[in-house]
Amino acid sequence: MQRTAVLPRTYVVLAWICLVVGVNQLGFGIVVPVLPLYASSFGVTQTAIGMAIAVYGLGRLLFDLPMGRLTDRFGRRTILLVGTLITAVGSLLCGLAADFGQLILFRFVAGVGAATVLTGAQVMLADISSRENRGRVMSIYQGAFLFAVGFGPTPGGFIADLLGYRAPFFTFAVLGLVAGLIAFTALPETRGLGSSSSGPDAPPSASTALRQLLTSTGFVLICLVSFAQFFARTGAIFSVVPVVGHDRIGLSPSQIGIAITLGNMLNFAVIWVSGVLVDRYGRKAVIVPSTVVSATAFVAFAVADSYGLFTLGALLWGIGGGIGGAAPAAYAADLAPAGANGVTMGIYRTVADAGYVVGPALLGLVADQMGAPQALTLTALVFLVAATLFAAFAPETAGGRRAKAAATFRPPGRS
Repeated sequence: MQRTAVLPRTYVVLAWICLVVGVNQLGFGIVVPVLPLYASSFGVTQTAIGMAIAVYGLGRLLFDLPMGRLTDRFGRRTILLVGTLITAVGSLLCGLAADFGQLILFRFVAGVGAATVLTGAQVMLADISSRENRGRVMSIYQGAFLFAVGFGPTPGGFIADLLGYRAPFFTFAVLGLVAGLIAFTALPETRGLGSSSSGPDAPPSASTALRQLLTSTGFVLICLVSFAQFFARTGAIFSVVPVVGHDRIGLSPSQIGIAITLGNMLNFAVIWVSGVLVDRYGRKAVIVPSTVVSATAFVAFAVADSYGLFTLGALLWGIGGGIGGAAPAAYAADLAPAGANGVTMGIYRTVADAGYVVGPALLGLVADQMGAPQALTLTALVFLVAATLFAAFAPETAGGRRAKAAATFRPPGRS
C-alpha cells in the first residue's frame, strides 16, 4: 500500500531529473562531432586528440565517488545544482581556449561538472526506485539522456559549419545554466526516500559498503560491462570514429553528426523496450546480447569505406546501446547496501568512467601506431570479453521475487 501511494510522486521526481539532465546533456551532444576537429585545429596528433576527450573522463573519474558521498551528506539536489554550474563554466572556458594546453585544463573542469551532475542524478534514481520497477525507471531516464545526447550532434555539426568550432562550446555553457535554473527552481530533494536512517537499516560506513561491493562478483562484473561501454563511447565513437569519417571517407562535420544522431535516435527508440525487458526477464538476458551487438558495431566501423557502412556501424551501436542502456545501472543499484546508494553509484560510475579515460588515450595511441581499424577492432574485443565474463559468472538480481536468497542487500524502499 505504501509503495502504491508513493508511485505517482516517484514519476514526478523522475520527470524533473530527466529534464535537468536532458538539457545538460543536449549541450554535451552538441560538442560531440566537433571536439576532435577543434582539438585537431591546434595542430596536435590523434593521441593528443584522445587526451582532449580522456581528460574530461578523468575529471569524472576523480570526482564520481567523492560526489556520491557528498550527496549522502549535503543532499542530491544541491550537488546536482552545483554540477550544472561547474559544467557551464568549464564549457565556456573551452570555447575561449587560446591553446591546446588550456583546452585540456578546461575540459577537465567540465568533466568535474559532469561527474557532479550524473552521479547526483543516478543516486536520485536509486532513491526513488525499487527492484520491481528499477528497469523501467532507469530506461525512462536513459531514454531522456540518450535523446538529448543523440540529438545534439546534428545541431552541433551545423553550428560548427556556420559559426566555427568554438561556438558549440558556448552553446553547451548556456544549456548548462538552463539546467541549473531548472534544478534550483523545480527539482525536489530525494535523500532518505530509499532507506531508513535508524535501526537495522542504518547506512553502513563508506568502508563497509565499499568492502561489500568490491567482494560482490556481480557488482565487479557489471562495472566491467560499463567500463567497456564508456571505453567505446569516448575512445571510439567520440575520438576515432569522427576522424575516420572525416579523413578516410571525406565526411563533413554535419554528415558525421547526422550518422551519430541516427544511431543515437535508434538507441532512444529501443530504450523503452529495454526497461520492460529487464524488469520482466532479468538483467542478464538483456545485458549479454546487447553487449555482443555493440561489439558488432565496431567491426562495421573498422571496415567502413563508405558513408553507408559508416552509418550501419552507428545504427548497430544505437541498437546495442539502447537494448542494454537501462540494465547495467539497474543491476548496480540492485546490489546497493541499504542506505548506501550514494557510495554504490559513486563507485559504479568511477569504474565506468575509468573507461572514459583509458579509451581515448589507448585507442588514440593504437590508431596512431597501428591504424584506426585496429583501434576499432580492439574496441569490439573489449566488448566480447566483458559479455563472456558477465554471462559466465554474474548472478541475476532482477525482481524481488527472483532475487537470490543469499543476497544480503535489501532493496531500497522496502519496509
